[in-house]
Amino acid sequence: MKWFDVGRGFGFVVGDDGGPDILLHINVLRNFGQSSIADGAKVDITAQRTDRGVQALEIHAIDAPRPAGPATLADFQEIDESQLRALPLEPARVKWFDKGKGFGFANVFGSSDDVFLHIEVLRASGLADLSPGEAIAIRQMDGRRGKMAMEVRQWEAALEPEPEV
Repeated sequence: MKWFDVGRGFGFVVGDDGGPDILLHINVLRNFGQSSIADGAKVDITAQRTDRGVQALEIHAIDAPRPAGPATLADFQEIDESQLRALPLEPARVKWFDKGKGFGFANVFGSSDDVFLHIEVLRASGLADLSPGEAIAIRQMDGRRGKMAMEVRQWEAALEPEPEV
């Protein structure tokens, strides 16, 4: 993913073999079940050449960009991948998220407890922004200042069985 602007409703993907940028419209992203995507994410798409350029028709998979270094949040310094995978993936709804401030909150379905969402967690999960009321799936833990999301995924992920590792 080269870049995506939720406000403008589109972005561009760079093909593996180079060539022209591929337009990714927000409706194609929404059909995949997401409302945003992080810059640098690996995207598997079906594209079509049109008289207006190359456009994405369907998204098959999105892989989050790899972090450049260790986790930036102090709460996550002691967590390893096996501890993260042991946490349940729970369906939740975004209460609010402010990309400019870099954080927001969600509630796991059936609970009124707020779960802190940090922009770095979104980026590591392949997302760039969230909308109020959006359904997501999260892995959460008790952090230094309360419940915190460790991973954020599209909501359908909470309904699917986890692959064996």
